[in-house]
Amino acid sequence: MTDFTVELTASQWFREGRGPRYKQLYRHIVGLITSGELAPDDQLPSEREIAEIAQISRVTVRKAIGELASAGMIEQRHGAGSFVRGQGERFEQSLSSLVSFTENLQARGIVSSSRVLLKGLFRPTPVETTVLGLASHHQVARIHRLRSGDGVPMALEYSSLPEDILPRPEKVDTSLYDLLRTRNTAPTRAIQRVKAVNATASVAEMLGLAQGAAVLQIDRTGYLTTGRPIEFTSGFYRSEIYDFVSELRLD
Repeated sequence: MTDFTVELTASQWFREGRGPRYKQLYRHIVGLITSGELAPDDQLPSEREIAEIAQISRVTVRKAIGELASAGMIEQRHGAGSFVRGQGERFEQSLSSLVSFTENLQARGIVSSSRVLLKGLFRPTPVETTVLGLASHHQVARIHRLRSGDGVPMALEYSSLPEDILPRPEKVDTSLYDLLRTRNTAPTRAIQRVKAVNATASVAEMLGLAQGAAVLQIDRTGYLTTGRPIEFTSGFYRSEIYDFVSELRLD
């Protein structure tokens, strides 16, 4: 286990002006877990010990530990303490199948949930205008969601669709594709581009990661059978959870 005497001293994780102490401590411990310095089943020191090492109040420590538990990073065992939670199986998702996040998790018996960060109709950005073939006077429906499986944050997805395809974005709850299918406007094919990036501060905080942690960014453009582009989604996925797989064949 990592030497917490060193890692939890304030000089290692606290920076003036970068948010509440409990948030900074939370992000620091997340970084130790995602980097592998803290392994599954490693035990964290008690709240009292952490407070003494970090020279902060036990209330601050308790809030940080609570955030770690809520994010699924640690497991609090009654009478035993807090332990790093194993990451479990990685999620293998095909890059050649047009399956939604919800459908992928349901197939594995995992309860999916979404926290809507933004939804509504807006003036399109230059990127949305180009990718979706819109005119500047058109409106675009945007859905920004934090996607979770069994309560653990797994992905951030920012989706844009033409207004005539999704005239009432406020109706989107969990599955965007389920709603589109009721309107016969779900994409039948898509082009995806995958790259590894470092999480910005905002992306890292939403996914329960340390700033700069490696994540997978996937930009997807979905098309109708007519060839019309009707969905542009840019998503960030936790790289320690996801494996994206594609099948190659000799034509």
